[in-house]
Amino acid sequence: MNLKVNIAGVTFKNPITTASGTFGSGAEFEEFVDLAALGAVTTKGVASKPWEGNPTPRIAETYGGMLNAVGLQNPGIELFCKRDIPHLKEKGASIIVNVCGHSEKEYLEVVERLSDEPVDLLEINVSCPNVKEGGIAFGQKPEALYRITRAVKAIARQPVVMKLSPNVTDITEMARAAEAGGSDALSLINTITGMKIDIHRRRFVLANRTGGLSGPAIKPVAVRMIYQVHKAVDLPIIGMGGVMTGEDAIELMMAGASMVSVGTANFHDPAATMKILAGIKSFMEEYNIEDIHEIIGCM
Repeated sequence: MNLKVNIAGVTFKNPITTASGTFGSGAEFEEFVDLAALGAVTTKGVASKPWEGNPTPRIAETYGGMLNAVGLQNPGIELFCKRDIPHLKEKGASIIVNVCGHSEKEYLEVVERLSDEPVDLLEINVSCPNVKEGGIAFGQKPEALYRITRAVKAIARQPVVMKLSPNVTDITEMARAAEAGGSDALSLINTITGMKIDIHRRRFVLANRTGGLSGPAIKPVAVRMIYQVHKAVDLPIIGMGGVMTGEDAIELMMAGASMVSVGTANFHDPAATMKILAGIKSFMEEYNIEDIHEIIGCM
C-alpha cells in the first residue's frame, strides 16, 4: 500500500499533517502521537518577534466546532529555531513551518531566518481572521496576495505554501493570484470568521468579539473550495477544515487535496491524527486501493 505523497518536490511518508495552531510543535502530544509516523508536523505560526496574542477569553465551543481568537501567540523565530526545530528533528518528524507577520517585512524576516534551517515547507499564513492587520488584508485582496507571494518566493530556500482564507467572494481568484506569484502549493481552508454572544450577560463571548470557526461545521465549505481550487490551478493542495475521521480525510482528498491537516480534532482527541491515518488505511484496504493517488482528485 503506497501512502507517500509529494508536495512541491518534497515526499512525505503519508498524507496526514497537523493544522497550524492546534498542535504546538508537537511536544505536548508525544504521549499520544508518534511524530515520526505522521506525514509531517505543521507548527504553530511563528513571527519575527514574540507575540502575546489576543486578550482572554479567546476560545469558545460552538455547535459542531469551536471559535478561536488566540491571535497567533508565539515565542518568536529565535526561540523556535533554538528549541522547536531541533526537537522535531530529534523525533524524526518532517517539518512544515507556519509563518505569520503583520507586514511584508516581518514575513520576509522569518522566511530569511529559516533559509538554512532543516525544514521541509514554509506555510505562509496570510489568512488569519484574528489578526487586526497584515494577514487578513493579504489574504482577502488578490493583488496583495500576489505581491506577498512573489516577495516570499524571491528569498525562500524551501518550497512555499500559501494558506488561503475562505472569507472571500471567489476562492479561485485568490488561488490564481498565489499561483501567479510563484507559490509552490496551497493550503486551504483557514477558519471562517464567526461570532458568539452570551445572551444572558449580553456580552460577546470572545474578548476579540469575532473569532475563527473551525471543526466539522466547516467541512462542507472546505470540500467545495478544495474542489474549486483543484480545478482552477495546477498546484498541489494541503486540505483542512473539519477533518475528524479517516473518511473525512478521504473526502477532502477526493476533492483534490494531496495532503490533509488535522486541527480541531486534536483538542477533542489528542490521538486523532493517528486514528485518522489508521482510518485512511482501513478505507484503502476495504476498497482494494493500492495507491493513495487513486483517490486524490478523483472527483
